Amino acid sequence: MIASDRQGLNAQVLLLNRFYMAMQVITARQSFILLYRDVAEVIDTEDGSFYNYSFSNWQALSQLRHEDEQEHGLGDAPRTDWIRAPRQLIEVPRIVRLTEFNQVPKSTLRFNRSNLYARDNQQCQYCGKHIPLSKMSLDHVIPRSQGGGTSWENIVCSCVRCNTSKGGRTPKQAHMKLLNKPHKPEGFAALPINQANDKFDAWAPFLNS
Repeated sequence: MIASDRQGLNAQVLLLNRFYMAMQVITARQSFILLYRDVAEVIDTEDGSFYNYSFSNWQALSQLRHEDEQEHGLGDAPRTDWIRAPRQLIEVPRIVRLTEFNQVPKSTLRFNRSNLYARDNQQCQYCGKHIPLSKMSLDHVIPRSQGGGTSWENIVCSCVRCNTSKGGRTPKQAHMKLLNKPHKPEGFAALPINQANDKFDAWAPFLNS
């Protein structure tokens, strides 16, 4: 299947450091920038084995796979994302590895919506309902009007209904209970990884090591 350019460039790619340790999830667009600059390589899986490819070799392999797909179809193969280059289609890699990184990644994670969403297990922290990222709202546990800050320790994911119901009150004032106390995550535990995604099978050896 050929994804639109926007869809393909926004696909999730697992980034490893030089020592094959998972660092974070990046977009396909970011991964291609690293590959083009020759500071990363593709890690690909085939028949249970891992193979390393430079960007030029990956382009050549993508061409062969696309021709094979055109001739034989997808069959039962998992969905593949592609982007359109000037002269060919290039397969979006599932994993890329930095080749110029010599340090173990720091445990600090960026404070953003995706990492909050992952930390809170894709759930509203009041009613427990699983919500898509596009419909998630962020709630200040202690409202800003009462001195609450915007930090890991005071922001939780919430559905619109619970956020509206709580309003400018604390959970205690609104008679609502938090599922989990908000905290700053460590390591790569809060990477925005969707385990239902078929990409996770390829990522698992690096996340569980």
